Amino acid sequence: MTPRGRPSRKQRERDRQKRPPPAIAEERSFEAARGGERLDKLAASQFPDLSRARVQQLIAAGLVDVDGRPAAAADRPRAGAVVRVRLPEIAPPRLDPVRLDLPVLYDDEHLVVIDKPAGLAVHPGAGGEGTTIVHGLLHQVRDLRGVGGELRPGIVHRLDKDTSGCLVVAKTEPVLRALQAAFKARDVEKRYRALVHGSPPDRGELDTLYGRHPVDRKRFSSRVRAGKRAVTRFSILARAQGAAFLDVELLTGRTHQIRAHLADRGWPLFCDALYGATRREGPAAPPAIRRAAAALGRQGLHAARLAFTHPVTGARVACEAPLPADLRAALRELGLHSAA
Repeated sequence: MTPRGRPSRKQRERDRQKRPPPAIAEERSFEAARGGERLDKLAASQFPDLSRARVQQLIAAGLVDVDGRPAAAADRPRAGAVVRVRLPEIAPPRLDPVRLDLPVLYDDEHLVVIDKPAGLAVHPGAGGEGTTIVHGLLHQVRDLRGVGGELRPGIVHRLDKDTSGCLVVAKTEPVLRALQAAFKARDVEKRYRALVHGSPPDRGELDTLYGRHPVDRKRFSSRVRAGKRAVTRFSILARAQGAAFLDVELLTGRTHQIRAHLADRGWPLFCDALYGATRREGPAAPPAIRRAAAALGRQGLHAARLAFTHPVTGARVACEAPLPADLRAALRELGLHSAA
């Protein structure tokens, strides 16, 4: 044992050798261009899809080596050293139906549109556990299992875990493919309500390149030199001191698009810690801002309207999800009762 009571590297290596090795799904390697950089930081910079925390987990599991020898996160490989990273197979999460009584905005034999509550992920992540919208749909929608895959049955598009509002789910494979094509072709109307910090202009359009943030790989950014096109339109519904309530039309569907687009212009969503909003909600913030953030407690984004052509009947389906109670409460704290 080390002086601090933690197992030594040799002890950790002996413990790893006692455990059965995991099945490996993928193996990656690279050569360190220069020496002196921590192994966990170096490997995360080489593989943008792996966070530094994930790399540290892989190192702790004995799945990263340097020149064929076990390594520690704080090791600093020499220039020219070969780093090997092995990614284990991940057992899919168990998808048992769970009664969630998801609010329904539209329903027929081909598809259903629900009003997604905030705080629930749409589907399980890789190896992720916990209840998701998919678990509730399996309880609520007959014969959904397997439509489009076991982990994401019927899922046409996604909303962030803390975003509420309209979500369409297909009940058959042909409808799933048709709706996905409609989203890709931008034939779907998607309107959101967003509560933001700052003072945006009365209306505007953000048309930028868009991609993963160059430093923080969990975030996305419109301040990139290369990426996909992202277009967001907005108009002001109501203003308060230091805050605004927006109608936002999403013309493309990039990950975190509204959150990143608005934050990059200095108007982050309320309570969106990832994009810097919580810095404006601390003790120095005006009391109404602090009260509104406390009443909301999650990012201020709601998918208010979803409209599309029905893939089977050809009829226009237009659904609107009412503002949830937490967002209405935040608006009241800002004195924006009429906007709610």
